[in-house]
Amino acid sequence: MGFMPPFAFIALVLILARAITELWLSRLNQHHVRAHVNEVPPAFRGIIDEAIYRRSVEYTLAKSRFGDIADVFDVVVLIAVLFSGVLPWAFERFSASFGSSILAMAGFFFVIGIALSIPGLPFAWYAQFKLEERFEFNTTSIKTWILDRVKRFLLAVLLGYPLLAVVLKLIEWTGANWWLWAAAVVIAFQLLVLLIAPAIIMPLFNKFTPLSEGTLRERLFALAQRTDFPTRSIEVMDGSKRSRHSNAFFTGFGRFRKIVLFDTLVAQLTEPELESVLAHEIGHYKKRHVLKLRGVSFAGVFVAFAVIAWLARQQWLYRAFGFEYRGGFAATNVVPAMLLFALLAGTISFWVSPFVHIWSRHFEYEADGFARATMGEAQLLIQALRKLSEKNLSNLTPHPLYSAFYYSHPTLLEREGALQVAA
Repeated sequence: MGFMPPFAFIALVLILARAITELWLSRLNQHHVRAHVNEVPPAFRGIIDEAIYRRSVEYTLAKSRFGDIADVFDVVVLIAVLFSGVLPWAFERFSASFGSSILAMAGFFFVIGIALSIPGLPFAWYAQFKLEERFEFNTTSIKTWILDRVKRFLLAVLLGYPLLAVVLKLIEWTGANWWLWAAAVVIAFQLLVLLIAPAIIMPLFNKFTPLSEGTLRERLFALAQRTDFPTRSIEVMDGSKRSRHSNAFFTGFGRFRKIVLFDTLVAQLTEPELESVLAHEIGHYKKRHVLKLRGVSFAGVFVAFAVIAWLARQQWLYRAFGFEYRGGFAATNVVPAMLLFALLAGTISFWVSPFVHIWSRHFEYEADGFARATMGEAQLLIQALRKLSEKNLSNLTPHPLYSAFYYSHPTLLEREGALQVAA
């Protein structure tokens, strides 16, 4: 057995530490859920149907067990890719065949990204057509499932590949400060996508139709006007084309902003409950949560490129994973650093996720508070949240430590408690 460079050993330890922690958290949550399987928790007795509650426990445990298998597989693939030498081998072969031009280096990064997504396809298929089907959520056809992935691939080719090429070209043009320019270009690209997505990208996957004339439309537009929420339209999306899960969101910005309701959501809630859900979404806008999250996201882009630029100057990183260190500001030297960063970033961000989720849950409480104040009472939103929990078979009893790592929203019980205390 060959000697493993120090950083490679550290990376391996971090990857295994995350994997072990994820499995431990999953088992901890499964045990916590099973402890409440025989009866509806006291806080929900008389509110949640017992049969539906038991079904939600089954769904939670089935997803968790499947997730454990998928996570172990992902870790095995990641370790194999990082430590087998396949990446530097592929890089050298690709360079020898296609050269080291900007287009070739962008092509290498793009091809590796596509290749690494392939092993997960069987798991995605099983989750959709076996697990979701078993609990009567799946409404996706095989044809739609395949077309979705073909469309995503084509979008990646048309949008992602040119962006990669531009970022790599900036390295040659701007030298040591390339990462500042690259981050700025990526952020500008993200803003462009936000602008064009509602009109061009999203309709490739779903059908959007204006909310039909009637009391619901009048109620929701009156809410938008009452809260000074600028919206161009309210549309219904055919979410039932893929799943019986439901959601609502707004997209676009400026005068192009529009409210989108899943058709499943419209079918599941009464008009006053839908108004309360929309008031919650508007609360995110009025409390500037979207701007704050976007600002943090943009700051993260700068940090990510700064780290990549630093890593690209560290010979030990290249030696640790078998790459040849070429030095200087060239795509052939930066691409391996970008690839290794992309593969290892999740291992670090996992440990930061509880702190991010604290912030996210705070935003949810604020949006709930805005909805309560706007509607003049809390019960409508509480009723809507209970119905959505039932329809989506949400886990009502997650372990607190598990929810800290994985839940961006408070649990139903936590949200109800906050709404009732403030009412």
